[in-house]
Amino acid sequence: MSLRDPFKLALARKHLLNKTVCRSCGATNPPKAVKCRKCRGKNLRPKRVKGRAV
Repeated sequence: MSLRDPFKLALARKHLLNKTVCRSCGATNPPKAVKCRKCRGKNLRPKRVKGRAV
């Protein structure tokens, strides 16, 4: 599948990169999460995006 369409590219980035990651267990969570879904820890960080142009 080619992602040359700007709308599809933005949609794919939103679903793949807009997450939070637990610093304790490494689980990915929704972007607005307050606690980890797996270990219930509160130490969350935004997912790192390598080479982000936006």
